Amino acid sequence: ILGVICAISENDGCIKAVGRADVIRNQFSGATFEKVIDCSGKCVLPGLVDAHTHPVWAGDRVHEFAMKLAGASYMEIHQAGGGIHFTVEHTRKATEEELFNTFKHRLERMRRAGSTLVECKSGYGLNLETELKMLRVIERAKQSMDIGISSTYCGAHSVPKGKTATEATDDIINNHLPKLKELQLSGEIHVNNIDVFCEKGVFDLESTRRILQAGKDIGLQINFHGDELHPMKSAELGAELGARAISHLEEVSDEGITAMARAKCAAVLLPTTAYMLRLKQPQARKMLEEGVIVALGSDFNPNAYCFSMPMVMHLACVNMKMSMNEALVAATINAAYALGKSDTHGSIEAGKQGDLIIINSPRWEHLIYQFGGHEALINYVIVKGKVIYQNEMCGTMSSY
Repeated sequence: ILGVICAISENDGCIKAVGRADVIRNQFSGATFEKVIDCSGKCVLPGLVDAHTHPVWAGDRVHEFAMKLAGASYMEIHQAGGGIHFTVEHTRKATEEELFNTFKHRLERMRRAGSTLVECKSGYGLNLETELKMLRVIERAKQSMDIGISSTYCGAHSVPKGKTATEATDDIINNHLPKLKELQLSGEIHVNNIDVFCEKGVFDLESTRRILQAGKDIGLQINFHGDELHPMKSAELGAELGARAISHLEEVSDEGITAMARAKCAAVLLPTTAYMLRLKQPQARKMLEEGVIVALGSDFNPNAYCFSMPMVMHLACVNMKMSMNEALVAATINAAYALGKSDTHGSIEAGKQGDLIIINSPRWEHLIYQFGGHEALINYVIVKGKVIYQNEMCGTMSSY
């Protein structure tokens, strides 16, 4: 039996000790605690980490789901003015306050599903004004909400209407990134990562290289979309540039997998996307066997509407043939690694941030086994040693 002691609010919010309950009791026999949680018959897990989301936008695309079910492809919808461009139009019109309010509610739903650290992208502006509006919204949530956020500039999410990919690339390098650097230096916003949608008909390999290198030059981690719909050699490029992570990878080459393993570049796999778009599943087993650091993300966005990392983990096991242990690692310590935060997040260790979830079951595997069952399973969500969500249902009903 293990006991986990977290610092409470007046301290630093970090885990002070992990060990046998009797040892912990003796070690802290003279201490007083703001809150003690009896976890008898329950499981304590690290808070889940969602390594890839697009959660700031206006205008849902439920109508496109019907089109996809009728057989339209992602790129057909995109070329017909739907997809990213539909969301861009609505996001540009929305006020900062409107965007913040919907973003806040989405983050709250993610927390209730066990996510304590979330990567959040811009990318539905495609012009400097709206991209900065989105990044300010993300910054505001960082400062005001009890959830970890890794912020990503994704101005190269699509080529804006009326521009070529080369013109969009030049605009990002000459205008967006210098302004971003200025705001970073003034402390107005804090951005962690740079992202590009490297895809046929969007940003080609050379444009992607230029943008990612320019982002790296101002201190951003490279964490980008690659090899999703077509083989683009994105994985090879990411390994060459020292990327922290590459997402999607449904069409990655064997050489790309080998290059990512050697470069310790994380693969952020998104089983919800492959499922909803009826794409080929990413080669999770081959990546794991080759030694790639495999992480998971929900890819929450108007095209793949899923808040729940437990459901992502379930899909990873069933559709990508990962074991439950592999899925848990991919949704905690490996996802934290993909965001450059594995030294502080993703596992229950003394000195790390006290981000935990408590499961209303003596076996943690129920979190994956019960598809869609997290609402009756997750009893507590804790960030920095503070209970940010307590599920009253768990005290009145069985999780079975």
